[in-house]
Amino acid sequence: MSGSEFNKVIIFDCDGTLADGQHMITDSMNLCLDRFGMERLDHADVRRIIGLSLMEAFQVLKPELSTDDHAALTEGYKKAFFDLRSSEDFTAEPLYPDTIEVLKELDGKGYCLAVATGKSLRGLRRVLSQHDILDMFVSLQTSDHHPSKPHPSMVQTAILDAGSHPDQAIVIGDTSYDMQMAKSAGAHALGVSWGYHEVPELVNAGATKVAHSFREIPAMVSDLMA
Repeated sequence: MSGSEFNKVIIFDCDGTLADGQHMITDSMNLCLDRFGMERLDHADVRRIIGLSLMEAFQVLKPELSTDDHAALTEGYKKAFFDLRSSEDFTAEPLYPDTIEVLKELDGKGYCLAVATGKSLRGLRRVLSQHDILDMFVSLQTSDHHPSKPHPSMVQTAILDAGSHPDQAIVIGDTSYDMQMAKSAGAHALGVSWGYHEVPELVNAGATKVAHSFREIPAMVSDLMA
């Protein structure tokens, strides 16, 4: 089949790309550690692991602990996140400026939209639903059923769901994990500068282009798909 016979799909990361979830993640991480009697983490350290699945994140943050400890912390984080989300003063993770407008523009141009994230499926669906954009995506790939980024599994599945092909797929994300995942899957890699990794890291990991605002994305997508 030629490229023109495949659908074009744009696969977004969530935290740091669509939504700014860093403070909720840090608060949940430290509440979890408090409950285990462990030392709290600096916000900067937590930012570095956003995008990884929870087990892999704890392996990076607490390498001295055992696999069983990492598994216990993973479950503890989920409980802490749920407890914070259930509190009276909880507010939804905000979307970045112009996110909804650009998603609508891309959808209107015929692109399939998907998400590949280290969040759980329940967590992802909640964030997208809170902003009334859940129905815009044809594929939601999460850490529940895939290896952690940068393994290409999430991207490969999203491409299949969309009836696409790697050379007709773009991964958009804010971390080196997203860029490595894209390259491993044979997809285009488009970085964004408003998230949690620096621009040089994105470029070194394989980003062909880096957007500095959501409004820049449609033109960059057109160039990459040309």
